[in-house]
Amino acid sequence: MSNNRVIIAGGGIGGLTMALTLHQIGVECIICEASHEMKPLGVGVNVQPNAVRELFDLGIGAEDLDTVGLPAREWALVGLNGKEVYAEPRGTEAGYNWPQYAVSRGDFHMLLYRKVVERLGPEAVRLGTRVTGYSVEDDGVVARLRKADGSDAELRGRLLIGADGIHSAVRAQMHPDQAPIHWGGAVMWRGTVRAEPIRTESSFIGLGTHRHRMVIYPISRAGADGKALINWIAEVTMDNSDGWQQDGWFKSATVDDFIHHFDEFRYDWLDVPKLLAKADCAYQNPMIDRDPVPTWVDRTVALMGDAAHAMYPTGSNGASQAIVDARVIGAKMLEHGVTPAALAAYDSDLCGPVSDLVLRNRGAGPFGLLNLLDERSGGVFDDIDEVIAPAERAEFMASYKAAAGFSIKTLNAAPATIPPGVGNNPKAFGSG
Repeated sequence: MSNNRVIIAGGGIGGLTMALTLHQIGVECIICEASHEMKPLGVGVNVQPNAVRELFDLGIGAEDLDTVGLPAREWALVGLNGKEVYAEPRGTEAGYNWPQYAVSRGDFHMLLYRKVVERLGPEAVRLGTRVTGYSVEDDGVVARLRKADGSDAELRGRLLIGADGIHSAVRAQMHPDQAPIHWGGAVMWRGTVRAEPIRTESSFIGLGTHRHRMVIYPISRAGADGKALINWIAEVTMDNSDGWQQDGWFKSATVDDFIHHFDEFRYDWLDVPKLLAKADCAYQNPMIDRDPVPTWVDRTVALMGDAAHAMYPTGSNGASQAIVDARVIGAKMLEHGVTPAALAAYDSDLCGPVSDLVLRNRGAGPFGLLNLLDERSGGVFDDIDEVIAPAERAEFMASYKAAAGFSIKTLNAAPATIPPGVGNNPKAFGSG
């Protein structure tokens, strides 16, 4: 066993970024992924400028990201009457030094996986291997494993990073009294459709009310026919007093299951029922998160990504925060070595503010402007400036971006998380 080997539980976006970061700074690692096969799953996801910056520093540049999505140009909220509530440029057009990307979640995940295999070798990922728990030892940690054939095994390392998602076994052991998964009543149907982009060639559009809305944005460039692959999310908030009564949290659906909720979403610039009727696929899942916990660390074990801070997608920053988590852990290892002190420093920096972000997103995140609109006018208006003043709208969004870690001035001025020139030194931390 390498004295400094880090075990990563989970091969999702966060776990793969963690592996690439550890490889960059010269730390041996191994990913234990429960799936028997890596395959593209999910529809659209946004990667915010703070996370794109980290990907660029990992050597995953625009030429890579352009193969799985496209830069976002605009973020817009539109009221139930089809009129604009708020709009702003995004990425480099907003003044960031880095773009924001709207990508196919599955294609992006597979891009990261290919990079891990290319750089670390295929043996760095153990498929069909689930981390079910851990034991902390004086000089490291033992991860308990369940293999594809049902047998149990153990794996020793210096540290264990729990990147095993909202149903994390690592978190369940670290916080055995944690509250159940939280569902606030919103149900989402997700899918894609080939259609012409709306407003710009790459606009994120939130349409409706805080309890009844559509989200629409392209995740590919338009082809010769003028059509792009459009990601859509249809969302309705229901009575949640009895909790989630269906089996499972994610399942295939048909458009007929929910299209009636959006019969009135017809405007001169968009016919939502017509758009949904042409969908390539549809999936249903409740909008869920977990209550924050006081710490993400148990000595030689740390949580990251959804295992640490599963959050509502209202801010489009769940995947981005997982990427940032990985990079901060790497930076703390550069400072403290592959030690519990590095994990403690990561926890100290991020657990509190990101936990606050979880609760902010639960309160509708940037879509909170639609809450204000509903409170003040029932969602109906002729002149939005008379309902929510321009300065108030701008301040609301600036406050959210600051909380989410992608304030333009702050991000542009911040030093690199992993200093330039650090890379692939296998003796970076000695023998431990």
